[in-house]
Formats: sequence, structure tokens, C-alpha cells
Amino acid sequence: MAFRRRAKSYPLFSQEFLIHNHADIGFCLVLCVLIALMFEATAKTAFLFILPQYNITVPTADGELVHYRYGLKDLITILFYVFIAIILHMVLQDYVLDKINRRLHLSKVKHSKFNESGQLVAFHLTSMIWCLYVVVTEGYLSNPRSWWENYPHVFLPFQVKFFYLCQLAYWLHALPELYFQKVRKEEIPRHLRYISFYLMHIAGAYLLNLTRLGLILLLLQYFAEFLFHMARLFYFTDENNEKLFNAWAVVFVVTRLFTLTLSVLVIGFGLDRVENQEFNIEKGNFSTLSSRMFVLSLVCLFQAWLMWHFIRFQLRRWREYRNEQSARQRAAALTKQQSKPVKRESGYHENGVVKAENGTSPRTKKLKSP
Repeated sequence: MAFRRRAKSYPLFSQEFLIHNHADIGFCLVLCVLIALMFEATAKTAFLFILPQYNITVPTADGELVHYRYGLKDLITILFYVFIAIILHMVLQDYVLDKINRRLHLSKVKHSKFNESGQLVAFHLTSMIWCLYVVVTEGYLSNPRSWWENYPHVFLPFQVKFFYLCQLAYWLHALPELYFQKVRKEEIPRHLRYISFYLMHIAGAYLLNLTRLGLILLLLQYFAEFLFHMARLFYFTDENNEKLFNAWAVVFVVTRLFTLTLSVLVIGFGLDRVENQEFNIEKGNFSTLSSRMFVLSLVCLFQAWLMWHFIRFQLRRWREYRNEQSARQRAAALTKQQSKPVKRESGYHENGVVKAENGTSPRTKKLKSP
């Protein structure tokens, strides 16, 4: 499989070579791992990259269940799926977004934002459907008490652990993509904040054994983000289409309220009822008062930061709308003023002097002296 963009050849491992061939390099590495599965001597090592590790068999009344814990070997699996994410990123870019961009003829700035929103719409939609499937099949939606009961949730089902590993891999792949996509320097801090916040929250829920609450909050967050980037895509195709932005604004505020409410419910009240309140890293128990307050304060601060930026965004949109309306009103008033007929004296003008119909200048009336 080779991606397009083969117009030029570059020196091996140069900056241009890495930028234009990073997806092909990732594809070759993934292919090597898949080939290693075919041989008995290398299959065990290949499984470290592909499948989650630290599996534990738990006997139940119906048979045996396989659960998983987290560990350092997860970094190997995450690295493998980082290359998978890079490949999928380039496939979507080359075969979908670039074709749409050619038809829209967007400016350079809008072209970059369109690509960003197009990538994130695909990711958020896929993750939202996947996350919804996990929380429904595992019974987390039907039984909210399971979000904090039997904490710590050290043993994870396969699909829960695999979901978290893929999420971490995607947001880690976004870091080198800033270099590969040649993002402008002034845009890099915004992207780094965006990526680091997701990595911090996903990794925090995974390492602190708050995976069930993390799934619910990710589902809400991804739905709000999906609406926002869909609104941006529609706006780039038609600048008068801003209805989705209004829908996103409502969903964004509701998401912040639900996130705060659920976080306080689970971390503040639910985990407070857990019998074992001792801090124990080996058992994965972090349910102490200080750690709960620390996590809860981070969540609240982040939600407040998001609301602050949301209010600034809405105020900027409102100012732009008011300025646009005032400019339209001034233009309409000027057009109306220019369209009024100008009253002219009878006759016609010649060299700045009004002539009568017969060609002679009109006589001026003599004023009577008092």
C-alpha cells in the first residue's frame, strides 16, 4: 500500500523525507509485526504489540472470564497503535479530505482548519459509537451504581482496556502529526493544550482505576466535540450556515453541567462509601480524601477553564455579528442615499451656468430698493 504524494524524491531520513513518507514508514513497521505472527519464534513477541497484556482468568459460576490489568507492557501496545493511527490519518487525508478541499477552493487558513475538523469528526464519531457500545454491553448505563461500587476496578474487560489503549494511542499520534502536517507555529500551543488535556484525563482515569466514570465522561465530551467540528465543516462550505453552532452551544453547556454533576456524585459521594479508604498503589486503591479532593478539583478547574473559553468564543462571535450587521446597515443607507434623484433647475447647464430652454441665460430679478 503506497500513499500518494510522490512528486519528488528526498534524501533518506531527511526532514522532507519524513514529512512526505511517514505513513509509509509506519505501514512497513506494522507489516513487519503482522508478518512476525506467522512464525512461531517471533509470534510471542508480536503479540506484545497487538494484544493487551496482563490478562488474568477469573472463575465464575458460568465458566471463566478473562480480565486485564495495566502495566508497563501497555506502552508497547500503545506504540503499535500509534503507527496504526498515523496510517489511518493519512488514508483519510489523501482519499477523502484532499478531494473535498479541491472542490471547495478554500483559503490556506480555512484549508488547515477544515482538515483538522475533518479528522476529528471521523475520530469523535467512531469513538462515540464505540464508547456507547462498551458502556451498554458492560451494563454501566443501566446500573450507575457500578461506577463506584467494588472500587478499585483493577480488573478490566478486554474491550474496556483495548478502548483506553486505542484512545491513548490516537492522542499520542497527534503529537508527531503537528510536525508532519506542518502546523503553523502560532497554532502549536493551542494544539498542545488540546492534546495534553485529553491525554491527562484519559491516562488519569486509566491509571486511577476510574475507567467506568471515564467512559461516561468521554461519551459526553466526544458528542459535544463532534457537534462542534461538524458545525465548522458546514460553516466552511457555507458561511451563512451557523445553526449547528447554536445546537453545539446548548450541548456544550449541558455537557459541562453533567460532567461536574457526575464527577461530584462518583468521586465526592460514591467513593466516600467504599469500605477500604487506604492509599495502596499495589492494590490500585486511591480512594482517600486527599486524592479524591485533588482529582475533583482538577476536574472542576478544567470545566471552568472550558466555560471561560466558551464564553469568550461566544462574545467574539456576537461582536463579529454586530459589526457585520452595522456594516450592512451603513451600506444599505449609503445605497439608498445615492439612489435619490437630484433636483436640477429648469434648462440645462453650460460651463457652470444655467441656460434657458432657448439658449439664453435666465434674467436675474431686480430687487426693489426699500
